[in-house]
Amino acid sequence: MIPQINYWAVLLATLSSMLVGSIWYTPKVFGNYWMKAADVKPSGQAKDAIGPIAVTVVVSFITAWVLAGATFISWKFYGGSYLLNAVVTAVVLWAGFTAARFITHDAFDRRTVGLTVLNISHELVTVLVMSVIIGVWPASGTV
Repeated sequence: MIPQINYWAVLLATLSSMLVGSIWYTPKVFGNYWMKAADVKPSGQAKDAIGPIAVTVVVSFITAWVLAGATFISWKFYGGSYLLNAVVTAVVLWAGFTAARFITHDAFDRRTVGLTVLNISHELVTVLVMSVIIGVWPASGTV
């Protein structure tokens, strides 16, 4: 079975990731804490952000694409609400892969618990927003 994916929803979910990150890590929200906890010192040069932003766009697209595919598979298996399947799938994938891996790596990197919680919380919000977009805009003919 090949999952049916609405690529417009995937693209919108990709953009939502950028929006969530832009808000989450702004200095007035969690940005100042994050820079201090992660020992990040901004250069003040906009060009220094181009590489990380490009990587984020690519990785966010992959995340949204995988989430859309996994949501379709979940919906085909369990049935019911496409939106609910999207949200539950996002939380399960976040807990089993993203949060678990962040916690493991951060423990070995000796990062603070606060930084780990901040980053995994950001990832949870990101995939939840993605899941809502994917869940309310499934591929045509699926629901």
